[in-house]
Amino acid sequence: MALFGFFALVLVSVYWINRAVLLFDKLISDGQTAWVVLEFTALTLPNAIRLVLPVAAFAATLYALNRLAGESELVVMQSAGASPWRLARPVAVFGLIVAALMLVLVHVLVPAAKARLAERQAQVSQDISAKFLTEGTFESPAEGLTLYIRKISDLGELLDLFLYDARTPGLQTIYTAEKALIVPSAAGPKLVMFDGVAQTLRQSDESLAQTRFSDFTYDLGMVIGPDKAAQPALEALPSWQLVAPDPALLAATGARPEDVARELHDRLAQPLMAPVAALLAAAAMFLGGFSRFGLWRQMAGAVVGLIALQTLVNLATSATRTAPGLWGLYYLPPLIGLVASTILLGWAARPHRRSPSVHPAPGEAAP
Repeated sequence: MALFGFFALVLVSVYWINRAVLLFDKLISDGQTAWVVLEFTALTLPNAIRLVLPVAAFAATLYALNRLAGESELVVMQSAGASPWRLARPVAVFGLIVAALMLVLVHVLVPAAKARLAERQAQVSQDISAKFLTEGTFESPAEGLTLYIRKISDLGELLDLFLYDARTPGLQTIYTAEKALIVPSAAGPKLVMFDGVAQTLRQSDESLAQTRFSDFTYDLGMVIGPDKAAQPALEALPSWQLVAPDPALLAATGARPEDVARELHDRLAQPLMAPVAALLAAAAMFLGGFSRFGLWRQMAGAVVGLIALQTLVNLATSATRTAPGLWGLYYLPPLIGLVASTILLGWAARPHRRSPSVHPAPGEAAP
């Protein structure tokens, strides 16, 4: 368990840092603060832990058994009569402990983190000032729309605003205002301008109309779009809602019953890879006897076996995305890994054949 914690920490750190760098570049370029970046990267942490736990269990088993073999403790236990099946028992218990941790992750923590992440992404997408409003520069958030702001105050006020709208064919409108505010709404954000002028040029007769206003509301919903947080995804729903989904849930997510079944069985099959990976590592290590050069061949074979299992997992995931009714493929890689581990353990436990004794013929000396 101590080695498992070490390998899990290292693998999660590597994976999480790679994801954090991508999020950092994207969010910082959009004008978000460091706190938002930290929150987003923290919400991706449960999914990163879920991905690396089986690999961490595999690496911990390999390291522990290789150390036991290097210090001759494994040889002593085998010489004392402990069979590979007996030696694999604590490995199986260790794998079940890791599987229990993964059950909590895939059924509770990961869906909750994804739901919160989707909610925060929807909120950030509505944050106009962070998305494309920059002081002292001309921005074009949409085709035919140009925006300039001299300064954004600490209270979020847009000072000395210039807005050019040429999206309507034959009409060009310029809005200028001393101050403006961004007001969120369900239909999308609104730009409320104060103490300004609207100048509209109609190209058909080249007439110019000018209107002064004390306050004017401009709809930015067509630029940002409506709030999409009301449409939940299957990945963000807790597992208990997927067991017997009601029609309202299917209508809200836009998913079919077979899609819900595929998501649920995917979550049920993921924890099975942890004990299978640990048992595969142990079975491969038990194949070799004592060697002063170590058990590198057994370790390499175990790594190849794990890569093959992960390839099967990827193939099953790709197949079920196009045909959700084939959700039974999710259980195929753990089953194949369990069968392979059983065969290897049986091969390691077979009695070693001895060469037949040479009996001397009558009247001859024994060799």
